Amino acid sequence: MEFVKPIVSIETIEALKAALKKHSARDYLLFVFAINTGLRISEMLKIEVSDMMENGNTPMRFLSIGKEEIFINDSIHHALHYYFSASGTAGSQTYLFQSSRLEKPITRQQTYRILTQAAKEAGVEGTIGPHTLRKTFGYHAYHKGIAVSLIQKRFHHASPAETRKYIGVEKNEVIPKVDVNL
Repeated sequence: MEFVKPIVSIETIEALKAALKKHSARDYLLFVFAINTGLRISEMLKIEVSDMMENGNTPMRFLSIGKEEIFINDSIHHALHYYFSASGTAGSQTYLFQSSRLEKPITRQQTYRILTQAAKEAGVEGTIGPHTLRKTFGYHAYHKGIAVSLIQKRFHHASPAETRKYIGVEKNEVIPKVDVNL
């Protein structure tokens, strides 16, 4: 398994989104979903359309994965609407990330190929794989001020140090300032 880093550049994220959107609404949704939730690809691939929809046609705001409630933000909502309008499959398939040939979800290996191809098309250097997306979520959450303890909980890590190492944050990058300015 190759070591991957988070995608730190918003421009690179946008280039990958564009490349994926051009190819497939499903693949675009996969990318947007992953970088906005931090879920493992193996968890995402098990998600069924019915898990995401309220009353059959409205995407939910929270998704239950085990004991966790995952917030479905506006970026994911827009990607879901795009996916369902582009593919017309909201009620006709079981899995959210379903294979086009089988009534099963795509595989981890297929996810890797999808990401590698999109990176190539977008001119992104380096290795990009499923863990890149999870690390990207963590990196950007941390840099937007989300407590490392919350990211650690999402990633099921044993310590904040493990989480910082995983998302590529150096010890000297730690943001210790908390100012409520009352």
